[in-house]
Amino acid sequence: MTIEFSKPLVAHETPIPGVVLYDLPVHGDNRGWFKENWQREKMVALGLPDFRPVQNNISFNEKAGTTRGIHAEPWDKFISVATGRIFGAWVDLREGPSFGAVFTAELDPSQAIFIPRGVGNAFQTLEDNTAYTYLVNDHWSADAQSQYTFLNLADETAAISWPVPLEQAELSDKDKAHPRLADVTPMPSKKVLVVGANGQLGKALRELYDGDTSVEFAARDDFDLSKEESFTGRNWKNYSTIINAAAYTAVDTAETPEGRKAAWDANVAAVARLAKTAVEYDLTLVHVSSDYVFDGTAGTHGEDEAFTPLGVYGQTKAAGDAVVSVVPRHYIVRTSWVIGEGNNFVRTMASLADRGIKPSVVNDQIGRLSFTEDIAAGIKHLLESGAAYGVYNLSNDGEAQSWADIAGDVYKLCGASREDVTGVSTEEYFAGKEAAPRPLNSFLDLGKIKGTGFTPASSSDRLAAYLRG
Repeated sequence: MTIEFSKPLVAHETPIPGVVLYDLPVHGDNRGWFKENWQREKMVALGLPDFRPVQNNISFNEKAGTTRGIHAEPWDKFISVATGRIFGAWVDLREGPSFGAVFTAELDPSQAIFIPRGVGNAFQTLEDNTAYTYLVNDHWSADAQSQYTFLNLADETAAISWPVPLEQAELSDKDKAHPRLADVTPMPSKKVLVVGANGQLGKALRELYDGDTSVEFAARDDFDLSKEESFTGRNWKNYSTIINAAAYTAVDTAETPEGRKAAWDANVAAVARLAKTAVEYDLTLVHVSSDYVFDGTAGTHGEDEAFTPLGVYGQTKAAGDAVVSVVPRHYIVRTSWVIGEGNNFVRTMASLADRGIKPSVVNDQIGRLSFTEDIAAGIKHLLESGAAYGVYNLSNDGEAQSWADIAGDVYKLCGASREDVTGVSTEEYFAGKEAAPRPLNSFLDLGKIKGTGFTPASSSDRLAAYLRG
């Protein structure tokens, strides 16, 4: 065996998405050689996922020609050679357009390869006394083994050119009996779980992901965030992402003793359970925030503005944001004035217009509407685009308006007169009523999410379409 010493650490893409071949620096002298087989900081800097290995396995093979595989497991693997040399073969057995893609390479101790979950792995030793070693990011279990996907080593479609013909190689009876590619059921993707699936945003996410079997929707009856068994009774290793579309949003009721408890339970305690689960299982957590985390004194709210909530609801949303921020893979989507399927301000104004009622509407609170179809589309964009984790403002685009301005637009679009809407101050509107304090300015800066390539539709266009619908 000849090892190339002192090569730089280099990553090489392959025809299989996510499979990356690495050249490893090997340092040799008269005593032998040394290498950093796995160095997290350097590997992650090269683009390797921070896949958090939990187990190291070694396969020792006495004879050249020993052949093992093709096995796809429900975890990621980082494979290298300790001694000897192998011919490696990898076949994509994941659901999707790359199913069946093949990559082969010879590996010695100066190389390693990252194999994502669902990619079939096989090797044939090219020298006696070859030690093949690999890191995995999950422990073996009977449940995990039941999710393996296998492919026959001699599959004609993969057409792997084994250096030692299979009829002369050492292999197990099990490996000889695996199915051909045409009979393989592809390994499904990890799932996205949407909790709060019957709320306004949950319904928009249902519509957006309609037909996508990798997205699972859970209403409260299916997944009660207040119950521990909702968390312990689910195999989280089969999920990649949680989208939290559940929240307590009764702003005024939150100021009462009963409402205060309910708001803290739903917006903080339940979110803490989700965050703990996301950290433990390395999931992405998407959490929807609110303009109510601010007091509304700033002219425009950016993502890095400090929390200044005025009321209980805003306090609970700010606390929930703080909890989610410690999850390594998180998106906090901050929005305002949400409009979707169900009771909301626009439907109320449209109903009043149809009945000829002339309302008084607050004219000193300004912001932008956020239609749930655009919030849902923005969430999907963040997840699929690889945008940096963190906080993103997300409302519809356009000029700032007051609630009275929007009510006037609704009246006009409904065929009534804009003059039927009378503007009043927040103080006048809530005089004599028990109401939570509200931020007067909810205008969110959209520059950050636009920088990822997502520009929400204008509020005026969405409003017109919503009323037509």
